[in-house]
Amino acid sequence: MTDHIRYDDARGCLVLLDQRILPTREEYFDCTDTASTIYALQTMVVRGAPAIGVTAAYGCRLALDEVGDGPGWQERLQAKLAELAAARPTAVNLKWAVDLMTALWKDSGEVTPARLADIWLARAKELHAEDIEINKAMGRHGGALMRDGDTIMTHCNAGALATAGWGTALGVIRGALELGRKVRVIANETRPFLQGARLTAYELAKDGIDVTVACDNAVGLLMQRGMVQQVVVGADRVAANGDAANKIGTFTVAVMAKRFGVPFYVAAPLSTIDRNTPTGADIPIEDRTPDEVVFVGATRITPEGVPVYNFAFDVTPGDELIAGIITEKGVLRPPYAASIRRVFAEGAA
Repeated sequence: MTDHIRYDDARGCLVLLDQRILPTREEYFDCTDTASTIYALQTMVVRGAPAIGVTAAYGCRLALDEVGDGPGWQERLQAKLAELAAARPTAVNLKWAVDLMTALWKDSGEVTPARLADIWLARAKELHAEDIEINKAMGRHGGALMRDGDTIMTHCNAGALATAGWGTALGVIRGALELGRKVRVIANETRPFLQGARLTAYELAKDGIDVTVACDNAVGLLMQRGMVQQVVVGADRVAANGDAANKIGTFTVAVMAKRFGVPFYVAAPLSTIDRNTPTGADIPIEDRTPDEVVFVGATRITPEGVPVYNFAFDVTPGDELIAGIITEKGVLRPPYAASIRRVFAEGAA
């Protein structure tokens, strides 16, 4: 699945498969400017750290179209990029992509808007293609950790829909299948937005991969009964010490995995590791609208006037609970502060 994010050159817009209404309908959403891109990011038309990064890269190009080429276009563009970078606080790939495109702008010297448009669109398309290859590399490294006959639990959607294509956590599952390992998947429903029930189950079933949906609160029972052999999840940000922020409920899954001796892996590209964030305590946690909890569709399920917690993410301590962080450069192991420093040093060599 690679057509859920695509740039329409003829119309000059970014076209996104609207993940809010999957799996019942497949409809597309057009991003034509900064406001519509931010709307798509904040309302989760598109979600998942790598997909957010690719969307942001194309969003920079759309912002450039919006500001035009008159006097002061640089200042207007800078303001639009700042708005875009702040659209969602937890997923580090958003700011990473905007920073990358901004650096490319600065490195281009005295460039015209038309020339910058060409440079940025070419780079966004490169990032799009690179993300798929990065995911496949992670899949090869992580797939080798999975054993024939394993049932793998995942939480939220870290598949093709959450990336440019292929997937992080689901890329590991696809990697295991490519190695000839017969594996099954338990997709936790992932309340309140139901990314597991709606999106993970959708794309795995579409690809003919054996998947069963489980209620989030069944995690302990399933592990207690020996029905889970591995856990693989994605991440929206990994701190410099290996603490990983992922969809709310991931920390609970990790604690249960530790209790029952189930290896818990995080699959994340190096772009999701934020070395400027020292620990998980420094990761901002998005607090989303209560309506996602209060309503199921149009039906209210909580009493009027009762407050709601709707934190979108939690943080899993790296050295304590994560058996390995699966990246495109291999599997990092604890202590993560050292292994993260080492993999980035090797990349710079």
